[in-house]
Amino acid sequence: MKKLEDFADDINKCSKCGLCQSVCPVYKITGNDCAVSRGKFVMLDGVLKGDLKLNKNIEKYLDMCLKCGKCKDFCPSNIDVCEIFNTAKYECAKNTFHGKVEKFLESKWVFGGFIKFIKKFPLIRPSDTFSRHRGEGYVKLLYFKGCVNNVYPKTERALKKIFSHLNVEIIERDFDCCGLPFLSSGNMERFEEVKKYNLELINNCHFDYILTDCASCESTLKGYKNHSPGTTSHPLQQGARVKILNAAEFLVGQNIKFKFKFKKPVKVTFHKPCHLENDDFLKPLLEKCENVEYIEMKDYDECCGFAGEFAIKNPKISRAISKQKALNAVATGADYILTTCPACVMGLYQGFLAAGKKTPKIMNIIEFLSIAEILDLQSNAPAKPAVKD
Repeated sequence: MKKLEDFADDINKCSKCGLCQSVCPVYKITGNDCAVSRGKFVMLDGVLKGDLKLNKNIEKYLDMCLKCGKCKDFCPSNIDVCEIFNTAKYECAKNTFHGKVEKFLESKWVFGGFIKFIKKFPLIRPSDTFSRHRGEGYVKLLYFKGCVNNVYPKTERALKKIFSHLNVEIIERDFDCCGLPFLSSGNMERFEEVKKYNLELINNCHFDYILTDCASCESTLKGYKNHSPGTTSHPLQQGARVKILNAAEFLVGQNIKFKFKFKKPVKVTFHKPCHLENDDFLKPLLEKCENVEYIEMKDYDECCGFAGEFAIKNPKISRAISKQKALNAVATGADYILTTCPACVMGLYQGFLAAGKKTPKIMNIIEFLSIAEILDLQSNAPAKPAVKD
């Protein structure tokens, strides 16, 4: 387990240039230098030198971070801001009463028990186990469905409906949470616990790709190799080229032989989650859609302002960021707002509520595609799903 002192060199690498101010969503709302990376580094440097203590005031500013990674991407020194803040948060929270309460609520007995319970009684009926493929050369996809699909498997159902038309096999395992909520709260022990468990399941499975439909899960899985090593020697942890793809990216890479026909013309816009590495799949995939017009919203790749516990601990700032995102979406006149993150869906709904505007339909892009009629590109007839072996 890394300690704050392990990042002393990185913290000192910050030149206090202030470039992070221009990209930090929180700073744009508050104008508070303590809310931006360089301000936090000044405080943490004081902690390392013994001039300050990790107290409630410092923790308040550590919590005032969306973990969107914009400052890291823009930092000339390439400082891993989120990992430093998560470690500092861990050292803040481990000896405080509220930190111990959070740790208890996030434990496998409470959080894990809730997920196990809801799997038995989901809000909608999940799809049957998917094992369809057409024949030789099919692709094996290990599906990391994420916590939201365990509670409300609407995107899972949509994914399996579309992927039944592909030459694939979807493999499912009883994965735990990816661990992002625990990282964000500084609960490093719990994160290491779920990481170890998930890696063991991955290690005992043969697959071509790991498939997700959540940008946050995808980003966290890819980041397993960046955290302290566990007991497993799986190549994902050792940094090997294990391919992790979101469902939309996989669809485009397959050069699919069918199109998505919508009954009437619709306008769509897209919100790019902070944890989505790239959205190169978006336009090629929408080109496969009939009766769909794409309109890019202003700052489509800006944070939605939700970010899990950030919205709970900083509700006013969260609503202000979400409101601006909603207003940008309204300006497009879109009927649908598409994204690839369930937390962003909640952030977008929050924004429309704060803006007092009529809410369009907000959903995962895979769920949107599943609404359409799937037609064969050559015959223009309904595409036949793969048969079950």
